[in-house]
Amino acid sequence: MTGDSGSNAILKRLLDLHPKRIDLVLDRVERLLGILGHPERRIPPVIHVAGTNGKGSVCAFLRAMLEGSGYSVHVYTSPHLVHFHERIRIAGRLISEEELAATLEECELANGGAPITFFEITTAAAFLAFSRHRADAVVLEVGLGGRFDATNVIDPVAACITPIALDHQEFLCDSLAAIAA
Repeated sequence: MTGDSGSNAILKRLLDLHPKRIDLVLDRVERLLGILGHPERRIPPVIHVAGTNGKGSVCAFLRAMLEGSGYSVHVYTSPHLVHFHERIRIAGRLISEEELAATLEECELANGGAPITFFEITTAAAFLAFSRHRADAVVLEVGLGGRFDATNVIDPVAACITPIALDHQEFLCDSLAAIAA
């Protein structure tokens, strides 16, 4: 989070909504999405990208192939390199500062101060933004945790799984088989 934008102040507040940075369950994000009217059910067909290594590259390739074929694509990836806006692309463009701030604020208000992780509430914001714009497809990168990741509330039309490795064992498991499961 760099710069002095309105969204940065909101993002800083959202970091304090849960005592843990990562807490892998789906009930918090499902609760918030319900309050928001289930925007995840109103987004274009989703290609879900999971795995340990190469997710970002696969997302970039998928986006390039789809856009090169004339399709309009929303993309959600994490983390960002410089600015949070990089995580949310709407129909080929980074989300605007104004829309990002308004969408984050709407999610923050709907959440009502209830415990929710930063990734969960920002994922809900991405779904909300996607639901408001026409596109042909969504490329959605899993954050961490596979089936308990906040992005896993959608019903994808396709899934890509990149190589699985021993990573984030403090949050996941200690074997490749368990992490893959």
